[in-house]
Amino acid sequence: MTTKAELFCDSRCELGEGPFWHPLKQRIFWFDILNRTLLSADAAGHVVDRITFQDTVSFAGVIDEHQLAVTQSHMLMRYDFRTDAQTPIVPIEADIKTNRTNDSRVDRAGNFWIGTMSRTAEQGAGAVYHYRRGAVQKIIADITIPNAICFSPDGRWAYFTDAGAMIRKCALDPETGTPIGAWQDFFASTEGLGWADGAVTDSEGFVWSARWGGGKVLRISPDGKLDRVIEVPVSNVSCPAFGGKDMKTLFLTTAREHLTPEQLEEQPTAGSLYAVEVDVPGLPEPMLTL
Repeated sequence: MTTKAELFCDSRCELGEGPFWHPLKQRIFWFDILNRTLLSADAAGHVVDRITFQDTVSFAGVIDEHQLAVTQSHMLMRYDFRTDAQTPIVPIEADIKTNRTNDSRVDRAGNFWIGTMSRTAEQGAGAVYHYRRGAVQKIIADITIPNAICFSPDGRWAYFTDAGAMIRKCALDPETGTPIGAWQDFFASTEGLGWADGAVTDSEGFVWSARWGGGKVLRISPDGKLDRVIEVPVSNVSCPAFGGKDMKTLFLTTAREHLTPEQLEEQPTAGSLYAVEVDVPGLPEPMLTL
């Protein structure tokens, strides 16, 4: 089955990323990494929030109705909607000024997996960190562009990719969210359909993989087989997130970064937020345990 995503919010971010549905505010949030901005939109696709940070920001975990934990370059940072206060929680690569955060996600046990990379995508300059109740541990080293971080519904598997078409998987301790085995070299490879960017799992454990350069999002079965393709009318699809009252709306961030003037003329709404209704719901993102 192939369907097509439609424009939801004409935001035209330079590098749209990190979408998440806030269950307590009932809004979709997403980032423009390069413009250091967090946006949100209501059910009609109208922008509600446009919050600017001091450095690049990429993902967030919900703490409660009023607070987020935001992956800003060099730190995990607390943001408070009531006061607009931005305060550090823990440093992340504070000594590597050439790096920034990228793909990240809260696991089923309430811990934050935080990916980093070089601002110029230098090979092997990044890593993935595991934040759990105040402690930070590096769990994947020598990463170029961390992406596709997501987790099975039971919290027993993590998925990940490093700047490629192939997605890997690793067994987890579901109580702590920490890896208990080696990363398997192969979960799913979809050559010719764009690079594997951000990903999320649905309630049946299928992985939805955004495809940078491919203009698509793929639904991949738990055994690594391609199940469904959804076309997106822009090239650079960066990350999916489930939301809406029934969790059956799949939101998709996109990007204008690296598109030529000719491509931008053909794709004027590149960088905007897209959406498609699906038949299998997603899962609410877990709240972050500080």
